[in-house]
Parts: sequence; C-alpha cells; structure tokens
Amino acid sequence: MALLHVDFFSNVLGMCMQMDVILPQRTKGQIGAEGKGSNGKYPTLYLLHGMSDDSTVWQRRTSIERYVDDMGIAVVMPTTHLGWYTDMHHGLKYWTFISEELPEICQEFFPNMSTKREDNFVAGLSMGGYGAMKMSLRAADRFGAAASLSGALDVRHLAEKGNPPYEFWYNIFGPLDKVEGSDNDLFELARRLKFSGKPLPKLYMWCGTEDFLYKDNMNMKEHLTDLGYDLTYEEAPGDHQWKYWDHKIQDVLSWLPIRK
Repeated sequence: MALLHVDFFSNVLGMCMQMDVILPQRTKGQIGAEGKGSNGKYPTLYLLHGMSDDSTVWQRRTSIERYVDDMGIAVVMPTTHLGWYTDMHHGLKYWTFISEELPEICQEFFPNMSTKREDNFVAGLSMGGYGAMKMSLRAADRFGAAASLSGALDVRHLAEKGNPPYEFWYNIFGPLDKVEGSDNDLFELARRLKFSGKPLPKLYMWCGTEDFLYKDNMNMKEHLTDLGYDLTYEEAPGDHQWKYWDHKIQDVLSWLPIRK
C-alpha cells in the first residue's frame, strides 16, 4: 500500500484542507504484508471521522492500512471539522465539499479511482456515521453502499440533549424544529429515496447496546427495514469507544460489495 498525506485547496470551503489516502500497490518482499494491486480502476472507500477527530484518526486508532492491504481498494480519509457533513446554516458548505467537490478532486488527483457508483463506498463513526448515511441517501447516484458505526443518526434528538449547547446546533442546522423533513433528516432522506425510483444503496449499521446513540440506531433500523432497504444490522455489548470501531471496521470491509 501507499499512504499519502495530501494538502489541497477547496474552492467550496475557500481554504486549505487535508486528507490521508491509502492507495493499493502490488508489492513483493514486504515483511508481514503482501500488497494487492488492482486490475483497471480501483474501488474507493471514503472513511469519515467523528466530532473530535480529523483525517489521521482512523490510522491512529485502527490498523486500517493493514486491513485493506490485500483488498485492492483505495481509502480516502478527509478532515471535515465540525461541519456535520452539512451546508451550514451559519458557516461553510461542508455537504457540497464532501459529496461533490472531494470525489471530483480525488478522481482528478488519482485517475485510477473508479467513477462508477458500484465502486464507491462511504463509512464513518458517530458524526461520520451520520455523514456516511447522508451521502448514500442524498447522493445515491455516486455511492453504492454505506456503513455507519455508532452513528449519530437523529441529529434533532441529539441536539435536544443540550450538549453541545443549542447555538452549536443552530449554526449547523438552523432552527431545530425545521430539521425534521429537511435535507438533513436521514429518516426523510431514506423515505424520499425509496419512492424516487433511483437505485437504493446497500447499508450496514452497528451500534453497541450501551451506547448513548443506541435508541436512535434502533429507530433507524426499524425505519429502513420498513422501507425495504438492503440493510445489514448488527449490535453487541459496548459503548462509544474505538476498541469496538477497530473491530467492526474489519467487518465493514468484509461486507463491502466489491466487484471481483
């Protein structure tokens, strides 16, 4: 594998941004690793971070590079700050950046990345779980599958808990009583997409049963199941910690519908 630390300018955000990118590389003679290349264009996983993190966290908290060594896929890990993968009510357009500009930049910088929907996936934890589900439901023409680990899937319910305070959430989403039914409501996005006639993404969800987001995940599971989505749902004892996400991202990688 090749690991690249990329500093680049975002026209959408108007500032320099960062992403770490793992690229497949066919190798021989590496101790403890045997890298796998890709025949033609390679699939790409956009791997999103949570509220307290940045583009480096998946490498610091997991062995993601080792996990994908024999898969022949690229992994893009961008910094997205506290934008909640949303065009903010007061702030920057993080949704436009993550769903439109970033894939275009990646495919320009790395032309061996496939542009096909069925070769592009997105996954994330906590805030990144929200972002991953949002990208698959609202940009379904670009992403064929998404995975959420301990996802913050009901932002209105989370904001009503008051931590962070109301002003934090207002700056991102605007008035909280306007979130339900909006472009930032995952439940509404799932309903819209189901009846749009567009292809539906494959979805994966995991949450620990002691996680403070467990109830919201259960509600989303029931909603997606009722709508008839192709959903793989798993749960196990656990709370909101990396020791669980390190384990479950390996299951996500095994689950990804990578074409042979």
